[in-house]
Amino acid sequence: MMQAAVYILSNKKNGTLYIGITSNLLKRIYEHKNSFVEGFTSKYNLTKLVYFEMHNDITEAIRREKQLKKWYRDWKIALIEKENPNWNDLYETIIA
Repeated sequence: MMQAAVYILSNKKNGTLYIGITSNLLKRIYEHKNSFVEGFTSKYNLTKLVYFEMHNDITEAIRREKQLKKWYRDWKIALIEKENPNWNDLYETIIA
């Protein structure tokens, strides 16, 4: 089994949201922050890690990512604000 993370990026509080999955959260967020990833996240400057959850099984993480992508925006915001009410950049907490 491979551990995986489902994560949500934003550019500001209540801003544009991006949901992704990775087997290496530190590396992936670093890539987003430094615009190594072209596309949606770089176009909208989505560099702020506002939510993440770890899964012990990659298959479960993929299922969860797909589930979250189908959620209404309000549900996603409520999920973020339950864990991170100030929309702090959680990247700083995981590199410490």
